[in-house]
Amino acid sequence: MRPKRIPHKLFGLTLAFSLQLSPAFAQEHAAAENLIHVEIAGLHSDKGQVLCSLFSSPSDFPKKTGKAVAHAKSSIAQTHASCEFPGIAPGRYAVSVFHDENSNGKLDTKFMGIPSEGVGASNGAKGHLGPPKFDAAAFPFTGGRVELKITINYL
Repeated sequence: MRPKRIPHKLFGLTLAFSLQLSPAFAQEHAAAENLIHVEIAGLHSDKGQVLCSLFSSPSDFPKKTGKAVAHAKSSIAQTHASCEFPGIAPGRYAVSVFHDENSNGKLDTKFMGIPSEGVGASNGAKGHLGPPKFDAAAFPFTGGRVELKITINYL
């Protein structure tokens, strides 16, 4: 039995269509691989959720979460959680996280703005009489996949 031959016109159209899609597919595939993965440890319970924010600006970090370039949230299991930021362009970033124990979507505070819920930042950055500074938490991201670990601190 002879194999079927594809007519030259059909083969040419298929090849042209494939080549036109290839750059778009390659670009989408590359963007999907640009991922910042954050493992969160040190949670003192499985109650609530963990909210994560990715910042590219020192002026907004870590309080103005609405100005973050990306957000993620995670459930908690066995006092661990993880957040992922896919499709991130290369640049300089800092991550802030907090344990939203009552699931109200905001960081609750005590007297003088001291967090009453657990907080953390990339590079283990901690603030002195206030939140951590962007420069202490910032890391370069050149693309690909980056694994970060952030430990939650309760004040």
